[in-house]
Amino acid sequence: FYHMGDVTIDPDLLKQAEVAVGNNSVTLGNDALGGAVAFETVDAADLLKPNQKIGAKVNVGYGSNNDELLTSATVFAAPTDNIDLLAYYGKRDTSSGEDGKGRELFEDSESENILLKAGANIADAHRIGASFSRTEKDGIFPFRPDFPSLSDERIPQNISRDTYTLDHTYNPVNQLIDVDTTIYQTETQILRDSDNVGNFDFDAQVKTTGGKVQNTSIIDSSIINGVPGVHKLIAGVEHYKKESEMIRDGAAAGSDEATNTSVYLEDQWQMGKLSLTPGVRYDRYESPEFVSGGKTYDNVVGALAASYEIAPRTQIFASYTQLFNGPDLSQTVFNDDGAETYANKNLKAEEGSNAEVGIATTLRGLTIANDALQLSGKYFVTDIENYQQFIRTGDRAGRYGLNCDTGARGSSGNLQDCQGTINSDEDYEIKGVELAANYTTRDFGMGLSYSRARSEGDKTGDSIPSVSGGSADSGDRYMVNLNYAPTDIVDLGWRSTYVSSITDNNQDTKPSYDVHDIFMTYTPTQIEGIKATLGVYNIFDETYASHASRNSINDDRTDFEMGRNIKTSLTYQF
Repeated sequence: FYHMGDVTIDPDLLKQAEVAVGNNSVTLGNDALGGAVAFETVDAADLLKPNQKIGAKVNVGYGSNNDELLTSATVFAAPTDNIDLLAYYGKRDTSSGEDGKGRELFEDSESENILLKAGANIADAHRIGASFSRTEKDGIFPFRPDFPSLSDERIPQNISRDTYTLDHTYNPVNQLIDVDTTIYQTETQILRDSDNVGNFDFDAQVKTTGGKVQNTSIIDSSIINGVPGVHKLIAGVEHYKKESEMIRDGAAAGSDEATNTSVYLEDQWQMGKLSLTPGVRYDRYESPEFVSGGKTYDNVVGALAASYEIAPRTQIFASYTQLFNGPDLSQTVFNDDGAETYANKNLKAEEGSNAEVGIATTLRGLTIANDALQLSGKYFVTDIENYQQFIRTGDRAGRYGLNCDTGARGSSGNLQDCQGTINSDEDYEIKGVELAANYTTRDFGMGLSYSRARSEGDKTGDSIPSVSGGSADSGDRYMVNLNYAPTDIVDLGWRSTYVSSITDNNQDTKPSYDVHDIFMTYTPTQIEGIKATLGVYNIFDETYASHASRNSINDDRTDFEMGRNIKTSLTYQF
């Protein structure tokens, strides 16, 4: 969607969020150039107390900066030993907030979240489940949310996402069989009243339907060939289809689709202190008509990771993974049959590699018994070849359109009236480093971390271009986390983030910023199930914008972050 971040989920629904930084596994997917994030929502079993058949949780929260009011309720039950049910409803009302200088961020909206889940254990080895989730946001906010300071672009909008899922697991008392199957459909829709006249004249939708079957086998290799070790074999097949559709003024204005089928195999081989993880993946990708004329890409990638315990609780590790990314659906707003679009049948898939090396260690008993100091460091290099760029028409940010017959890019004074996707003349390399230290005791924890990532092209040295004007350089980021639990009912925390200034290729400087947060959790013993939280975020009302956002701090289109915000919530579970 056009400048629209649409991956949203209510934190109340989360059981865990799994983050894979960098693509170091063939199981992540064919378009995971930078890694992957997976959300797992809560089940009734996560909330029920021992021997409890039915329960509920209610929550109310408030944020001072934007007068945000959150209310939610969850009901969960296990009417029998084999069946579990969960229903969640949450509502969030938000007014326009302010940045550190008191400037309005221009958003007034109401959001609703629904999650319905049901699961049943059948016999001893089968489990089936079904779920439905809906996220809806309705209100008046910027046409392009990464331009929040352009108040004249505020229009009525409605954004929704519906997801249906069916899943089945089969796990008999057999180390060779542990099968997970998932079938899903998710549809995101944006309705806009572009002229602010009281009716939605713009309707854009993207629907993804797919399925995945994965089996995990545990094999003792000494039984097969006498070589000691354990193999964890992960084999899978997945298929999905993406479809986009746009309607303007009640009439169909364009549609497109892309289809992918993948097969992968990964072997996690543990041999004492040494582990090796080879993997291979095959993708057959049918690309969109609007982008590359429906071209089909067949591709095989490989991966190899290794780690070795050089000392007790100390490992060195390294990995190398080949990358593949076929042309994705173009931004739905440009799928207009009336627009001049160049379908680039010579478009190459993005390819490359991700490599990393590092070390991690855990030290215990440094000051007191049962304390732990975890240290880690990692250096990574990602190469991207055939980088794909969407070129718009008009003299804008150095983009001069394409020739609809040849696909040749226009130049200054020679504007072309066609849009489309081309491969960049440059190959790009991203280099980065991550360092972390975390010290914990029973009631105290402290974390320090540093990270930096830079990209540059092989011809000009310029960083990876961004359609939305953001920077591919994140700046030097330093973080400090402190947490302390003086009693069993109180938890205290402090987080400090400092990001250094950077100057981009246009000599625009994004200044450094320093943001501090404090928070507290209180769980009284007088009333079982009560929990109160209080946090003050951006304590010193810093005016700042993430370096990953667009332009400099002096640009009126900069995506400024919220100023000081006091947030509180009260939860009761029974």
